[in-house]
Amino acid sequence: MARNSETSVPRTAGHASPYDVARWCAANGWPVLPLAAGRKTPAGNCRTCRETTHRPQDCPCHPAGKWCHGFYAATTNPDLLHAWWRNNPTLGVGISCGPARLVVLDIDAHSAEVPARNRLLPGIPIHESVNLDGLASGFDTIALLAALRGEKSPADDDSTLRVRTPSGGLHVWYQIPDHGPQYKSSVGSSPKVALAWQVDIRATGGYIVTPATQTAVGSYQALGTARLPAPLPSWLANELQRTGHTVNSAPAPQPVPRPSRTIPTAERAYRFLAPLLTEVEACAVSPEGTAFTEKLNRAAYTAGGLVAAGYLERDQAHHLLIAVADAVRPHRHRHSSGVISSALSAGASRPLHLKGRP
Repeated sequence: MARNSETSVPRTAGHASPYDVARWCAANGWPVLPLAAGRKTPAGNCRTCRETTHRPQDCPCHPAGKWCHGFYAATTNPDLLHAWWRNNPTLGVGISCGPARLVVLDIDAHSAEVPARNRLLPGIPIHESVNLDGLASGFDTIALLAALRGEKSPADDDSTLRVRTPSGGLHVWYQIPDHGPQYKSSVGSSPKVALAWQVDIRATGGYIVTPATQTAVGSYQALGTARLPAPLPSWLANELQRTGHTVNSAPAPQPVPRPSRTIPTAERAYRFLAPLLTEVEACAVSPEGTAFTEKLNRAAYTAGGLVAAGYLERDQAHHLLIAVADAVRPHRHRHSSGVISSALSAGASRPLHLKGRP
């Protein structure tokens, strides 16, 4: 898909308004969704959508110009963008990666215990002769993968758009051609689909936060001079295929996504979890004395019940909980990850069935 450099996020994006950024993204053909002010999560549904059950693509709010159901409402329509940000100028900006034909490597730099070497690069045995001293984050594992393939680390790829996150991680953006395969999102710690430890993939079924978006813990800042995603390198495409990221039968991308298969139960699960996640997020106002662990445990236990009942996939729940926990206590990633994993497993022993499940 051809991109016009004049519509890329400019070098002065740090001073651009969210509305300006939304327009630049839409001009590049990337469907935009609003994010809650000061957060990296989608803006909430309207009251009707919170209290009723329906499939996202059947939502009456979309024809009415509302943003309900997260990335399902993403659009390039300039009139909608003007209406959304005119009335809500502090909304952040996200992009629905699938219809935008984007693959973004989300490289984390969390302080966490390094797993065994056979879990660092799923499917690739790392010989004992390889010195792993100093390996501590996703920056190291993606560099290791690149070195094994004789390639440059994507974290150092100055030919493409790279965005520093408030937590010290890095988003590396790549474009896939219209005729090429689509890829699905994953979490780096997933036992089933993963590229590398602490390296997540944002693609079909996910969204990415744009440069210049402000959150309570900082802003997303573009690095270097590149302001457009470069084509996905062939060696990375091969790795994504090897690790099971290829979408076998994906529908053709549309400016406003209308997937043939949706997961309305996940929407209900997110709504059900929202109050518990809000309690966890409220702990950010104070470093101690807010029962952070107890609240995170309660949210994860509930999520485990929803996973067991089929409303969510475990990877979805884990990623959502980790994102919230790390935003609140970024220095306690290892602790949070342990609490979440344990509570998810415990909650899975008691499936939680919501009333009126379709």
